[in-house]
Amino acid sequence: MANYNNYNRRQFLQHSVLGVAASVFPNLLWAQAGYIKTSPTPGFNPDVEIEFTSRLAHIQILKTGPTTRVQKYYARLLKGPKHTLQQLPGNYLGPILNLQQGQKVRVYFHNRLPEPSIIHWHGLHVPQKSDGHPMYSIPSGEGFVYEYEVLNRAGTSFYHSHTHELTAEQVYKGLAGLITVTDGEEQKLDLPSGEYDLPLVIQDRTFNARNQLRYVHGMHGRMMGFLGDTILVNGKPDVEFSVKSRAYRFRALNGSNSRIYKLGWDDGTPLTVIGTDAGLLEKPETRPYIMLGSGERVDLWLDFSGREVGSKLVLYSLPFSGAMPPMAERMRKGQSNNSMGMGRMGGKRGGMMGGGMGMMVSRLAQGEKFPIATFKISEKVSDSPKLPERLVAFQRLTEKDVDNADKPIPIAISMKPMAPQLNGKSFSLDQVMDFEKVPLNSIKKIRIFHDHGMNEGEHEAMAMEGKMKKGGGMGMMWSMAHPIHLHGQQYQIISRKMEGMRKEEYATVKDGFIDSGWKDTVLIMPGEEIEIIKPFQDYKGLFLFHCHNLEHEDLGMMRQFYIG
Repeated sequence: MANYNNYNRRQFLQHSVLGVAASVFPNLLWAQAGYIKTSPTPGFNPDVEIEFTSRLAHIQILKTGPTTRVQKYYARLLKGPKHTLQQLPGNYLGPILNLQQGQKVRVYFHNRLPEPSIIHWHGLHVPQKSDGHPMYSIPSGEGFVYEYEVLNRAGTSFYHSHTHELTAEQVYKGLAGLITVTDGEEQKLDLPSGEYDLPLVIQDRTFNARNQLRYVHGMHGRMMGFLGDTILVNGKPDVEFSVKSRAYRFRALNGSNSRIYKLGWDDGTPLTVIGTDAGLLEKPETRPYIMLGSGERVDLWLDFSGREVGSKLVLYSLPFSGAMPPMAERMRKGQSNNSMGMGRMGGKRGGMMGGGMGMMVSRLAQGEKFPIATFKISEKVSDSPKLPERLVAFQRLTEKDVDNADKPIPIAISMKPMAPQLNGKSFSLDQVMDFEKVPLNSIKKIRIFHDHGMNEGEHEAMAMEGKMKKGGGMGMMWSMAHPIHLHGQQYQIISRKMEGMRKEEYATVKDGFIDSGWKDTVLIMPGEEIEIIKPFQDYKGLFLFHCHNLEHEDLGMMRQFYIG
């Protein structure tokens, strides 16, 4: 019943946002039923047409026992290259969508769930109408038409449900899938392809004794974010990849609701990254480990050359600290001695314990060490591509490109008790503050920082003056890491400053950030301040920015830019 009450509220909000949206799209027709009806646009001639359907399903996720009830995307290719859809049989994840820069894409989405839904193409630069804004959520039994041209460079993105107040649970239940984009520049490189170009979608889930998904519902648990005790890779537990003694490209996606991963090999071998979020780097970068917040992606160059047949290499999430509020960190350290050796990939079912007021604590806490996947060398080969010294041409943005160097747009993160917010406010479809209005075709400097001391109303006045106020207050007890996702175009990180996190905690994560590439999601640790430069080009409209801890997003930690 709660889902339908939320939908009635969204019906009202959809109508109230008409005044804002109509100034951007005067011809939008709002249906009497309370949702936006769409149809194919005359004159838009797609190269690719796909029919997407979301519906309930039962999938064998765990190796034994009953099937698991999930929500799943099914897709059928109506027009386009045969490799456009890569089906994953017997999997709760949707099919991999393989696109090429310059293609025109039309998607017919049919919602067959018993609740509202809409799809967001996370990482793709598309018009407002095709971005999956919650205003476009459609009820059960209805459809939506997406149309867009693929403007992205070669890289890795993904798609997932984006209905406000339902995003976290729908993604948790299965509504997500990987997207790859290629272009001419990438095709000139000798990168691993075909069977050597593989997904690495990492998620955490919790199952009960009947193999059914368990999810956190209490307010305290949602404030912490969901943490499961069973690690799944590409929709399966205890994954072992059979690889040859050569180089591979693995497209790693943190598809978890809230968990942060610190990727590293068990034998200490460094990791090489060739791409971040939705784009290749200018040149490869090597790190001892890689930090990956929810919604972030990295393209990994994994070279197994020289390793003996039959040998194994295990990819771990290595231990780190400081990402959670102080109370949660103390709980993690108190239970860490009980956590190892519990079958970290397969987990232990029923692994959530009551904590009062609806709070549930995972046996696999944030920052613990656990295995993610095993790689077994199955065949020795002599042919393998060499890691390129240079990858793609890169346009480096600087403060000379922006028109607000002295007055950056703020994204102020606050975790007041029971109220995660951005810029001092919770999400509202019909609200855009003056400093959240951005001229089309501008390039802006944005400052992302933690703020727990500002009162509502202070943010706008101080932003207009180009000042930032950081504070303490009650919210500091909730201070934690947040992956901040900005819809629309990719951006570049120009600085990362640490002011408030303890040095010994920050030392456990600081070497794992790849800040040199194009990004759409950035993990900001407690006490950090990050400056980015973001273009706002091509499309007018309302484009969201929010915490990609999906529980926080659903609680209102989301705002929107009005580009006009």
